[in-house]
Amino acid sequence: MGRTKPTVTKEYIVGLTDGEGCFHVNMWKSSSYKAGYGIQVHFHLKMQEQDRPLLEKVKNTLDCGAVYFQKEVRTNHCQCYRYTVNSHRDILNKIIPFFQAHPLQSVSKQKSFKAFCAVARLIERQAHLTKSGIEKIRALKSNMNQKTVGLA
Repeated sequence: MGRTKPTVTKEYIVGLTDGEGCFHVNMWKSSSYKAGYGIQVHFHLKMQEQDRPLLEKVKNTLDCGAVYFQKEVRTNHCQCYRYTVNSHRDILNKIIPFFQAHPLQSVSKQKSFKAFCAVARLIERQAHLTKSGIEKIRALKSNMNQKTVGLA
């Protein structure tokens, strides 16, 4: 019988994502695409180098994605590892259902996740291949991952 891969609780993944996660939409201008832009959705978690085993456990729990070293060149920043999921199939079939079943707690991450889901569904329906679809995606993206400024 094979050994079980180490995992973490679903609640741990939710908390980690609330603090260190990112739902990201990458857009780039390209004449290779019908509407003039390439679009890709990503889910990321980034942690310090010594916490790589935790990212591996997240990967095992979600059963998708990859963990890789992300060289940091900025001064006063430590070396990090990143867990990332960029397969559209895994985003639709694993990441979105996971966070729908286990909701994020922070309002800002909930807002980004909601827009992320809408973009993923537009891509699934091939709306990203039209100018109007690109504009919808751009509008959704503009409301994602906004830093909230605390009161002084």
